[in-house]
Amino acid sequence: MTHKMIWRAIERLAQSQGLSCSGLAKLSGLDSTTFNKSKQFSADGKPRWPSCATVAKIISATKISVVDFAHLCTPPEE
Repeated sequence: MTHKMIWRAIERLAQSQGLSCSGLAKLSGLDSTTFNKSKQFSADGKPRWPSCATVAKIISATKISVVDFAHLCTPPEE
């Protein structure tokens, strides 16, 4: 699983719920800027990964399973 796959899964989860990434963050009790693209990398270009607690909050708020979230992490079939 890659950094890009996790962040894309978060975006896909938001879309599947009819939300923006900001809306998903708020629904999950997080700051609305948590999933901003600017937060995906540090100032020196190193990838920032969402914490396990953050992923757990979005899974709980959207009432999906961990398995369903993992499916969102997979690249689309080509």
